[in-house]
Amino acid sequence: MRRGRRKFDDDDSDFLKRGRLEPALKEDPDLPEVGDRWSSWDGALHGPEPRPDWLRAEHGAVDTELGILKTGKEADVFLVRRWLPATGQSSMIAAKRYRDGEHRMFHRDAGYLEGRRVRRSREMRAMTNRTAFGKELIAGQWAAAEFDALGRLWEIGQESGLVCVPYPVQLIGTEVMLEFIGDWETGEAAPRLAQIRSGAAELEDLWRQMVDALSVLARAQVAHGDLSPYNTLVHQGRLILIDLPQIVDVVANPRGAEFIARDVTNVANWFRARGLPVDSDELTDRLLFEAGLR
Repeated sequence: MRRGRRKFDDDDSDFLKRGRLEPALKEDPDLPEVGDRWSSWDGALHGPEPRPDWLRAEHGAVDTELGILKTGKEADVFLVRRWLPATGQSSMIAAKRYRDGEHRMFHRDAGYLEGRRVRRSREMRAMTNRTAFGKELIAGQWAAAEFDALGRLWEIGQESGLVCVPYPVQLIGTEVMLEFIGDWETGEAAPRLAQIRSGAAELEDLWRQMVDALSVLARAQVAHGDLSPYNTLVHQGRLILIDLPQIVDVVANPRGAEFIARDVTNVANWFRARGLPVDSDELTDRLLFEAGLR
């Protein structure tokens, strides 16, 4: 018999969601008296300013890991509470950690990496040949690309209201920390678009938001690269784009137009299957024009 496809194709089939990770031994004098470790804010690259009021960036903040939100082929996502023991003020953060070179299984990455270049020929060769060193460089590129994309889109969203992404808190190496989208009290993540059962009016509003977001991306001359109902969240009526490590510069990448068209097709098919008549060809033509590709 033909085996059924898993609902979320980026999930590990052997994954079992567990509780919080065991904290390090408290005998270590460099550890805080509460929490798992001191906040890593000081040693990180930070997100854009002005920073949201909910973000805890104080020196005395500590991080406590609450468990795994999601696991996938490229990265695991952990839920982290960053809080001030003195006041109890806290932030809920999703820590996305790209896998190391021995376990990472970046799939279909060759097309995404076209147009991305590094200065040193040795590094470019290592990435092309997929050596262990090259895989580490690729992981760093994916993390940095996602962090940069989130920062750019978050700023555009704050100004225009046309696109919504999680706020990028910080970047250290191959770990991206970003705003947790969901219920801060229960730790339950917001549902993916694929899980939503909407009426006609809500469906039309979500499609309008999707078109606005795609238009913002096109005018910034980028494509999500892997957009689908499975990497788009819906929270408090807002459509939120996530999972952007494979973001594509549609001008530098010779397949840029193809990535735009594929993103449109993936989401348009989902809306059409739920009874909303949308014209993907017309939208693709408009986005290619806005991106300067026509």
